[in-house]
Amino acid sequence: MILLPLTVLLTVNLHADVKPNPLFSDGAVLQRGQKIPVWGTARDGEKITVEFQNQKVSTKAVAGKWSVELDPLTAGGPFTMTFSGDNTVTIKDLLVGEVWLASGQSNMNLTLAQLPTLEEEAPKANYPQIRTFKVKFSASVSPRNEAVGSWMTCSPETAKDFSAVGYYFARDLHRQLGVPIGFIHSALGATPAESWTSLEGLESQPELKDHADVVKGKIASYDADVAAYPAKLAEYQAKLAEWIATVGKEHEVKLKAWNEAVEKAKAAGETPPKQPRPTSRRPNEPHPPEGPPTSPAVLFNGMIHPLITYGIKGIIWYQGESNRDKSVQYRTLFPAMITDWRARWKQGEIPFLYVQIAPWGGMTPEIREAQFLTLDKVKNTAMTVTTDVGDAEDIHPRIKEPVGKRLALAARALAYGENIEYSGPLYESMKSENGKIILHFKHIGTGLVAKDGPLKGFTIAGKDKTFVLATAEIQGDTVIVSAEGIADPIAVRYGWANVPDVNLFNKEGLPASPFRTDTE
Repeated sequence: MILLPLTVLLTVNLHADVKPNPLFSDGAVLQRGQKIPVWGTARDGEKITVEFQNQKVSTKAVAGKWSVELDPLTAGGPFTMTFSGDNTVTIKDLLVGEVWLASGQSNMNLTLAQLPTLEEEAPKANYPQIRTFKVKFSASVSPRNEAVGSWMTCSPETAKDFSAVGYYFARDLHRQLGVPIGFIHSALGATPAESWTSLEGLESQPELKDHADVVKGKIASYDADVAAYPAKLAEYQAKLAEWIATVGKEHEVKLKAWNEAVEKAKAAGETPPKQPRPTSRRPNEPHPPEGPPTSPAVLFNGMIHPLITYGIKGIIWYQGESNRDKSVQYRTLFPAMITDWRARWKQGEIPFLYVQIAPWGGMTPEIREAQFLTLDKVKNTAMTVTTDVGDAEDIHPRIKEPVGKRLALAARALAYGENIEYSGPLYESMKSENGKIILHFKHIGTGLVAKDGPLKGFTIAGKDKTFVLATAEIQGDTVIVSAEGIADPIAVRYGWANVPDVNLFNKEGLPASPFRTDTE
């Protein structure tokens, strides 16, 4: 008898098991009306049979991987799916309906639990046919094949953990379409678009070469970085322990005394003292070999690549805050990312719906312009404007229901063909005439309106390019802009501020996007 080491036996047994990809697990939602790829792992050469809704499809695992394709499905459920090979796996409570990918940074990650409306909304969130799969954080130098996560059903108890934008989007679609809705939530706060774009996507545009070079450099040094990381981590832990025992301990004593002094000052009606700071900074933990999550391509590799080919209807996206200092580059980067994702899903120009960055004190108008310009660069896209639901003091505005509802309107129009207005007015063209500028717009709906008073937020400039506050009025489907002292105007801007104070809407209640006619 030949005795194999235990590790070898465990490895053999592990690879012998048929294992569907984690996306195909209890509670999943599958996309209706299109062929559906299903895939997983198994022993090399093992015959795999997938059974679902009177369909039975077989294949063989090659290099430990297998995939099959199901014919288009009809909405409904719950159903079960069975995977058979050397073993059998059954997943339950599957629904067939509409599936969307929800991605971006912190404003997409913001949950219902973080909204002031939670107590009002949660008891109403009894939607067993709305499900979400939240992808756990994963940064990777190379593309990964499996996402870590599980499907969760929407209920008054679980709704608090749903992306707020994703929840309101799914809720409105479910109400309108009457079918199950699933959304895959893959987002991470404080991350730039280049982190969500593949190396190939970055290489597709010369303007993004610097990002592509970073990725290639990280790939080249990865083995060495892995080898060096344990020593760096040990050094950090030693420095941290020393800092806590000395500087940290000293600072705790000072903080205690400061808190007591603050209370005494308040009681005496005096100005409290300034809070003390540590005498030296806390040591920084070294980045893992993958680098920080802001590195180019790492989130695409870890959190988007594992989802590719899963049947979806479209994508919703809320991001841009982390690219606000490179807004001109974003004009190229954002369309490149959309094109990259679409090419990989191989479903054509699937709807890509995104949120324009909301007003905030640190948010310059150029990033909103980059998002606005993307509409003309990439087909089958829509932009949700948020000028009326921002917060000058908070980069994470807590009014999220209108955002989700407006994204759902865009989905109904672009993805489901409803003849509805889904966008606020978008600047189209201008004409200078008799000392005034006449502005024309797309998406005027049933008419332009000034909400809650006269039009505001417009500035105008002559040949000296000095912009001054303008008078604006609606005339039919146009806006006429002028200002005293500007006899020959050449340009108009609307909402051109970090926190725009604006009120141009269409009668459907959707706000106009900020713009400038003098775009560089």
